[in-house]
Amino acid sequence: MIRNMRNEEFDFVFSFMEKSFPLDEYRPYEEQKALLSDKRYTCYVLTDVETDEIQGFAMIWRFNDFAFIEHLAVNPELRNQGLGATLLKELEALLDCTICLEVELPETEMAKRRIGFYQRNGFFYNDYPYVQPPISQGRNPIDLRIMTWGKEILEDEFLHMKTLIHREVYKV
Repeated sequence: MIRNMRNEEFDFVFSFMEKSFPLDEYRPYEEQKALLSDKRYTCYVLTDVETDEIQGFAMIWRFNDFAFIEHLAVNPELRNQGLGATLLKELEALLDCTICLEVELPETEMAKRRIGFYQRNGFFYNDYPYVQPPISQGRNPIDLRIMTWGKEILEDEFLHMKTLIHREVYKV
């Protein structure tokens, strides 16, 4: 089951964000927590139906014509059980719009596996050059690509997404 994260669950979610992403891909604790006051930003959690235990999370930016998954992860202790696919399916039904996310270039085995996971779940790899600006002071920019759910996008659609993400998410 997917639902909005409760404020008291933030510390738990942040702890496995730290375990799931390289330092350059997430904000420091206070900055990440402060985003929750932005109406366009929501953290959804996937929970066990019986125990309400958090199994995964997705941090989403909602814009007028698309949603951007900034972070998506499954609790490291529960990986390889189909929970990531379940989380994506529930997000797709909930968001009901074009969905995009960033992925690393397919240069490592792990990056290729991650891209393959998203492709198996309905996302398309769009090979337009894209750099994630530093997510926070002291963090580094990262060469990435944008994947979109349901269809490949044209260059003008990509540029629109990139411009909005850079301006609203990364403040550049």
